[in-house]
Amino acid sequence: MAKFELKLPKMGESVAEATITNWLKEVGETIEADEAVLEIATDKVDSEVPSEVDGVLVEKLFNEDDVVQVGQTIAIIETQGEEAADATPVADQEVPSPEIEEAVAAAEQRVEQAKSISTSDYADSNRFYSPLVKNIAKEEGISFDELEQIDGSGKDGRVTKNDILGYLESRSSQPASQPKPQQQAAAPAQAASQPAKTPVSVNGEDEIIEMSRMGKMIAHHMVESVQTSAHVQSFIEVDVTNIWNWRKKNKDAFEKREGEKLTFTPIFMEAVAKAIKDFPLINISVDGDKIIKKKNINLGMAAALPDGNLIVPVIKNADQLNLVGMAKAVNDLANRARMNKLKPDDIQGGTYTVTNVGTFGSIMGTPIINQPQVGILALGAIRKVPAVIETPEGDFIGIRYKMFLSHSYDHRVVNGALGGQFVQRVAQYLEKFDKNRDL
Repeated sequence: MAKFELKLPKMGESVAEATITNWLKEVGETIEADEAVLEIATDKVDSEVPSEVDGVLVEKLFNEDDVVQVGQTIAIIETQGEEAADATPVADQEVPSPEIEEAVAAAEQRVEQAKSISTSDYADSNRFYSPLVKNIAKEEGISFDELEQIDGSGKDGRVTKNDILGYLESRSSQPASQPKPQQQAAAPAQAASQPAKTPVSVNGEDEIIEMSRMGKMIAHHMVESVQTSAHVQSFIEVDVTNIWNWRKKNKDAFEKREGEKLTFTPIFMEAVAKAIKDFPLINISVDGDKIIKKKNINLGMAAALPDGNLIVPVIKNADQLNLVGMAKAVNDLANRARMNKLKPDDIQGGTYTVTNVGTFGSIMGTPIINQPQVGILALGAIRKVPAVIETPEGDFIGIRYKMFLSHSYDHRVVNGALGGQFVQRVAQYLEKFDKNRDL
């Protein structure tokens, strides 16, 4: 018999911690290799942590809502047979010293104190608190009012880990209910920087619905984007009759040969990737006074989740894919998004985003830029409309399939000429689609 340490796996370059949301296995239960043991949430995506070995769960080192760092051991699995040789041994436990016992007792006292304080109101704040900051506040018994008084040094006044730890150090010499002088001085300035909260009246017939964790993150991300980028839109109408007819002719053969459905999305993604290669200054990010020109073209694809929220999985190196490869990538990400099976790496590294507002019948939209990108394209619904058709023999009226492209871009770094030329180039690629193209 041996013991294996189940650690929080690396989930992408920008992800350093995760919050445990649900244990799927209890102590004493048998676990098979690759079977999910618990569910976690990051500021990017929800995910599962599978076991690497067969065995029995003998110890859970963290509870639900605890924040765990990447690489930390989160559970102990007892293994047997050949797998035991590969298992990571758990260090022998020593008898705790009196000092350790005192520290443990003090920690337990703080936890009990935290339980007596209502922390559900943290979510009611206009400020954003990371899971780590909220976890520290709960453990240290910091009330909602106290947390609101802490002066944040992060972006947009966000309270960081160092801010709350610094507050705890100073609190030991001051009553928790009395804010520090510098906090009192900062309060008016902080109030001026925060948008005023409009009172909402609620009567007995109204239903109060708690926003989901992802819903809160999306709301914060959208407000932050509007406050960061100067949004401008350009619109263009596109004739996609050739694409409509080509897909109708080839979709059954494509599905039979490739085992994949052929939607319009990979065709549009292919055109966007080509246009970005023509206008690389669309494929950038802004870092202060510097522009970061991205080498790779990684297309974000907004997808709806079962709970109504949206997520943006990313097609990496989209310009290197042919239509078949693009279709497979689009279908794979869309399917896993619907089943909540996306991994953190699947939604990271995007350099430009495409969203399909036409799915819900909208003919156009004004999407919000997905930071830190500088542009996003909305695909409107494809409509059958009467149109003027120009021919060498003269003009006539015919039935065509048309749609609108709506391009939102950051006017700090993308001027109207570049923003308009880019979406025009996408339209040109779509209208020049070869109706005799082979699969």
